[in-house]
Amino acid sequence: MHVYRVAEGLVLEQNGERRLVAGQDWDAWFAQDDLFTLSQTLFERAKVVDNISRILCPIGSQEIWACGVTYYRSRTARMEESKDAGGGTFYDRVYAAPRPELFMKCTAHRARGPGEAVVIRKDATWNVPEPELTLAVSATGKLNGYTIGNDMSSRDIEGENPLYLPQAKTYDGCAGLGPCVLLQADKPGDDTGIAVKIERDGATAFEGGTDLSQLKRGLEELVGWLTFASSFPVGAYLMTGTGVIPEDDFTLQAGDIVHITIDGIGTLSNPIAVSV
Repeated sequence: MHVYRVAEGLVLEQNGERRLVAGQDWDAWFAQDDLFTLSQTLFERAKVVDNISRILCPIGSQEIWACGVTYYRSRTARMEESKDAGGGTFYDRVYAAPRPELFMKCTAHRARGPGEAVVIRKDATWNVPEPELTLAVSATGKLNGYTIGNDMSSRDIEGENPLYLPQAKTYDGCAGLGPCVLLQADKPGDDTGIAVKIERDGATAFEGGTDLSQLKRGLEELVGWLTFASSFPVGAYLMTGTGVIPEDDFTLQAGDIVHITIDGIGTLSNPIAVSV
C-alpha cells in the first residue's frame, strides 16, 4: 500500500485504487505501530477518489535523521573528500565499527516534497544528491514503512573538515522526501534497486544505481541505534545512507532536476535551487 499526504488528509493506494481518508491528522497516523494493518482498515472504510490534489511532503512534525558510511561507495567517497583535512581514516573506521554514524539531518520545515526545489548552498562549490531508502519509524521505535530520501550534501564543506558536517548537511531545503510512504508486510529485498538520474538542459548529466545488497547494516539494526537513547513522540524518518555518488568532477547546478527511483516506492523528482 502507498500512502500520500494531501491537503484533505491521507490518500491510500492499493492495487491501483485510491481512497481518501479525509481529515486524518498525519502525526496521529504516523506515530502508531503496525501502520500496515491500521491502514488496511482505513482503506476499507475510505471513499474512492478518481483524482487527488497536489501531493505534499510526507511529513508532519517528524525529525529526519540520517546514517553515514553504510555503503562501501560512500566510505570511499568520504575518505577521498576529507583526506587533505586529516579525516580520511575516520570514515574507514566508521564503516567497520559496531556503532553506525547517525546524525540529525533536519526538522520538517527544511524538507521538500515532490516537485519542490531542494537547495545547494551558495557558499559551496561541490554539491551532490544522495539517494537513500528512508525508514518510517513509529513513536515506539517500530519500523513501519519506507519512502525515498534525498540527503543533499556539500562535499567541499564536509571535506574541508569533518566537524563541518552539520553545515554540509543541514540547511533550508537540504532534504527531499516522498512521494509516498510504502507499507508492506515484508521488508524490501536485497535486490531492491535504487537509481538516480540528473537532468540538465534536457539531457542526462549523471545517472547511476545500486541495490540494497550493498547496504552493510540491517534496517532494524539502524532503527535500534536511532531509538536507543532518544524518544520520538510522533515518530521519525531515518535515511539509511547512499551507495550512489557522482564522480569527483560532478557538481549540481541551479536548474538541474534530480529523479530518484526506488523499486516498489516510486520516483521522487526535485529541481535544484541555490540558497538565498
